[in-house]
Amino acid sequence: MLGSTHGTLTTDARRARVIACGDGRTGPAVHGRAAADVHDLDVSGRPLYADVPDLDRFFRPGSVAVIGASDTEGRPNTGVTRQLIRWAERVGARLHPVHPTRPSVFGLPCVTCVADLPEQVDLAVLLVADPLPVVEELAEAKVRFAVAFASGFAETGEEGAAVQARLGAAARRSGLRLLGPNTNLNAFEDFREDLDGPAIALITQSGHQGRPVFALQELGIRLSHWAPTGNEADLETADFLSYFAERPEVGAIAAYVEGLKDGRSFLLAADRAARRKVPVVAVKVGRTETGARTAASHTGKLTGADAVVDAAMRQYGVIRVDGLDELQDTAALLARARPPRADGVVVYSISGGTGAHVADLATAAGLRLPELSEARQAELHQWIPPYLSVANPVDNGGHPVGDRRGRKIIDAILADPEVGVLICPVTGPFPPLSDRLVRDLVDAAEQTDKLVCVVWGSPVGTEPAYREVLLGSSRVATFRTVANCLTAVRAYLSHHRFVSGYHSPFDDAPRTPSPSFRKARELMRPGQQLSEHAAKQLLRAYGIRVPREQLVTSAAAAVRAAGLVGYPVVMKASGAQLAHKTELGLVKIGLTSAAQVRDGYRELTDIARYEGVSLDGVLVCQMVEQGVEMVVGVTHDDLFGPTVTVGLGGVLVEVLSDTVVCVPPFGEDQARTALAELRGRPLLDGVRGRPPADLDALVEVVLRFQRMALELGHDLAELDVNPLMVLPRGQGAVALDALAVCR
Repeated sequence: MLGSTHGTLTTDARRARVIACGDGRTGPAVHGRAAADVHDLDVSGRPLYADVPDLDRFFRPGSVAVIGASDTEGRPNTGVTRQLIRWAERVGARLHPVHPTRPSVFGLPCVTCVADLPEQVDLAVLLVADPLPVVEELAEAKVRFAVAFASGFAETGEEGAAVQARLGAAARRSGLRLLGPNTNLNAFEDFREDLDGPAIALITQSGHQGRPVFALQELGIRLSHWAPTGNEADLETADFLSYFAERPEVGAIAAYVEGLKDGRSFLLAADRAARRKVPVVAVKVGRTETGARTAASHTGKLTGADAVVDAAMRQYGVIRVDGLDELQDTAALLARARPPRADGVVVYSISGGTGAHVADLATAAGLRLPELSEARQAELHQWIPPYLSVANPVDNGGHPVGDRRGRKIIDAILADPEVGVLICPVTGPFPPLSDRLVRDLVDAAEQTDKLVCVVWGSPVGTEPAYREVLLGSSRVATFRTVANCLTAVRAYLSHHRFVSGYHSPFDDAPRTPSPSFRKARELMRPGQQLSEHAAKQLLRAYGIRVPREQLVTSAAAAVRAAGLVGYPVVMKASGAQLAHKTELGLVKIGLTSAAQVRDGYRELTDIARYEGVSLDGVLVCQMVEQGVEMVVGVTHDDLFGPTVTVGLGGVLVEVLSDTVVCVPPFGEDQARTALAELRGRPLLDGVRGRPPADLDALVEVVLRFQRMALELGHDLAELDVNPLMVLPRGQGAVALDALAVCR
């Protein structure tokens, strides 16, 4: 559908691009750009803004040099040179072959080296096995962009990775921007110029995986760019994502990603797309251990923990799909469809069975199928027999599609204010009725701003109704499978909900340390695990509530502490190396008398002595019983840095495995959205007579954990609170146990 519009960019005018090093500290500025000042960095030292690389002269150069050009038949370089010559003619670029021994290539005068080029060129294509020395020559000639096709770099192992690092460093020193190595000719494909409307821009790390999206042009869907990023020694997925998000002709960005080069760069690029309301649809390899290993061997980069990557994509509105067919169909719909007028979906069919089946699948996919009003149903029954259901799904029985009634039915459905999407599954052609049906659907789509989808289920796909009528329309979204249709429609509605309320967390990310930071850092013990008592002091420093408790070193002191804390009490052994006290019997719960406390102290110290565990004392703690047990933790991801995990806690936390990840920076709304994804989320609302839990307090704890993660990221390797007891609404949340490991 035509008419897609994007919002106005609201980012700060400052666009300093810095590289966050693996330890989270800020690295040097790149490509001659000045380093960001302190206001462009968050409290952890990571960038809050990134510039948009000017890639206009990469995709549309005025002049091109082909290093290693050849016209000897049978040589690989010859086919590449021939394609580049055709491409240069199409884009209006002057092409200069470079070869040390050839006077000409395909009739074009050839120079012997880069220094002899007759002009300063925008783009150099390197058809050489070792691009490093050539990159250094190009730097002297002030070439702006280069493409290195050669393989044998990071994808081959550590030695190749070291060579690739030198190549990337040479590019950064020179100011030249490098695509590759281990890339291909996809950027120089023959793009159709006769198509209009919003386009798809494509990013792939494996060129072959972009072919299905590129082929959409044969169905009349415009493709504007293709960036095959390869090993990303310099230019990376995030660079192209930022650039495409700013292009007015781009309606959606489709990406096939094997590994991300830098997590923060990706977040900033996705944030830019979200601000611009440009949908990003991505296949990200690495959901399984096998997929992750394969991706690493192919691109030589970290794939990252998939749960973290998934969370990062969800937080910033990147739509993750699994198959290339889903990538194709979802990107095509999002590129061309107008924003929805409503989120209600109606299934309309000529078969009750088909309608019921698709309605079931749509509901299971999370789509809302509103029941049409009695007045609307009465209107539809003017043209549909009264014994057929028209509540939603709408079953017309077949015959009305063959005459004027068919169009009236479609118009009536689309006129309903609750309906934003109409889905019509056609399981197989049945001329002439199916021909009349699709013509009515196309005509109706031309006169509405609502989304009309058709699923053409014929396995043949050569029927005129499909090839000429449906594919000839830019206003009807046509699919070959119900599953892909529902995936795309769900993504379409989700994307517009997301961007309509999007507020960038980078705008509110903390830039200076909080008053808690200095006190908390004094508690750090490099390379050590803190005792539970010390870990709780760390939580207190950040305003996170812990039980009343005292650390004691004698039975008599334990009895006095219990009187001050108040019975019943919990007693726990406390030591720097204790991680799982319950398994060792080092926890006593529900002690109600001085005698029990005295005996409990002796038993805990005896067990510790027997197990060879060193203690700094015994904790006598307030007993907190009523609430929902949650777990909240901070861990460090190689790509994204510190992350916050929250989920159902207690002794069965590993068995339940019901957690979500939040990637800083994130705001309150994003924290609440993450909590809504938990399978056990209804427990917080109160079940089986239990009162609702204090969700606001839980969200506040998650946000405070984020602050700790950002401020203590250089010092804190891991922080875990299990359980965090979330009390009934209005009563807060209490961290009952804590574990902290220093870096």
